Amino acid sequence: MYRILAAIGTDEDRALEQAEAIADLPRNGDVPVTLFHDFDDSNPEGASVHQIAAVRRAAELLEDEGIEVEYAESSGAAARTILDAADRMDADLLCLAPRGRTPAGKALFGSVTQQVILEGSRPTLVVGAGRTNE
Repeated sequence: MYRILAAIGTDEDRALEQAEAIADLPRNGDVPVTLFHDFDDSNPEGASVHQIAAVRRAAELLEDEGIEVEYAESSGAAARTILDAADRMDADLLCLAPRGRTPAGKALFGSVTQQVILEGSRPTLVVGAGRTNE
């Protein structure tokens, strides 16, 4: 079975871009999507991935498209936790949406996205990479 891991941050617009890009992918049969959120180095409030508005919005869009949604979360260095989660679930595709950067910022991708691409061995779909924060 083909499996997609979408690393979702807290930005709802980026999460919706990811969900739309995944929904637009050709599918042959069931293609479950795991929405993954990293709580950085700690999660002192004990929040759950289900409490992240961006995750909920992405899930709604995917479920409306008939796509099965699963959830995963972790705490720690974001790139490492994304790669570890992808390994655990044996993901066939990662979907990332880097933060927008000004020209003076990162050249194209955020540092987490760069690290996942450089250190990972799985195909990675990068959504909205050209957008900058305004």
